[in-house]
Amino acid sequence: MTRQLRQMRLTARHVAYLQPDEVLEGLPAPPEGMRAAAPEDHVATIASLFGEEAHDETWVFAYGSLIWKPACEHVEIRTGTLHGWHRAFCLGWNRQHRGSETTPGLMLALDRGGSCKGALYRLPPDRRDENLIKLFEREMGWLPSAFPPRMVNVRSGERTIRALTFCIDRNSGRYVSGLTEEAIADVLARAVGTRGSMAEYLHATVEHLEQLGIHDAHLWRLQKLVAERIEAAYEAGR
Repeated sequence: MTRQLRQMRLTARHVAYLQPDEVLEGLPAPPEGMRAAAPEDHVATIASLFGEEAHDETWVFAYGSLIWKPACEHVEIRTGTLHGWHRAFCLGWNRQHRGSETTPGLMLALDRGGSCKGALYRLPPDRRDENLIKLFEREMGWLPSAFPPRMVNVRSGERTIRALTFCIDRNSGRYVSGLTEEAIADVLARAVGTRGSMAEYLHATVEHLEQLGIHDAHLWRLQKLVAERIEAAYEAGR
């Protein structure tokens, strides 16, 4: 029996109002105080996380865009719960990919406290390192990273799986906290960058979480608030 998905208020119609002026691939110049990561940086990160021992299973815990746009190959996917961290729009401020100087974006990261349900991806064991490098190239194009990788324990069914994920560094200077849901919705309803809008990012994340059977009450409220703001900006008076 097919499970009936909840009907989102935020739809493709809303997302279509917010389109980038131009679409750019690759990374622009790094912000002041940061540098572009080199391949040897990613090799060093792999060594620091995993050492030299062989690993039959390497898992990545995805909580945001990696759920709907994986950066690397995988051979298995399952859902799991991470305790001690929660999904939050706490990574600011994005002025290129999902925002601009006038309308900066606010991205998801894992922040301390609570719990988070997400997706676990198992990497191909014979191509682990090349896929980890693909992942790091996307998530850590600039160093030092504001949300560096770390190993966490994720509960999935009867198993506890050791997985790699990305958690906010509260001392990075890009950590944003204390915003109300209404203030976050104001940002997400306006920000557009070279890779698309924050509304698109939110819509895809909520939609794919629901498809996995994961209902995030905070994101569900945000998608409704963002849809209302877009309607007020683009459809008022129709």
